[in-house]
Amino acid sequence: MRILPRAGGLSNRRFHAASQPANGFPAKGERGIWQRRYWEHTIRDESDFAHHMDYIHINPVKHGLVARVSDWPYSSFHRMVKLGIYPEDWAGDVSNGGADFGERSAR
Repeated sequence: MRILPRAGGLSNRRFHAASQPANGFPAKGERGIWQRRYWEHTIRDESDFAHHMDYIHINPVKHGLVARVSDWPYSSFHRMVKLGIYPEDWAGDVSNGGADFGERSAR
């Protein structure tokens, strides 16, 4: 029988040690996997949900990983296209880098 360490034990210390920069101080006030800008948000209605889905789908374009939303292979966008929720060419020309999406956009 193998006894596993309890939560917060050795494995947790290893995780936190691995997530720290070489100088031992957390980068930008972050701890573990959480970013300091992270906050919880309750989806208020269908419009809010749609806005968040748009934000999620535009992120790879916004961060320069792909030129079009449909180019990102790991996105739920492809499933949404098959379901008829998004057109295949949604956000085809994102010359502003997706600035119209996210918490600071002018809805």
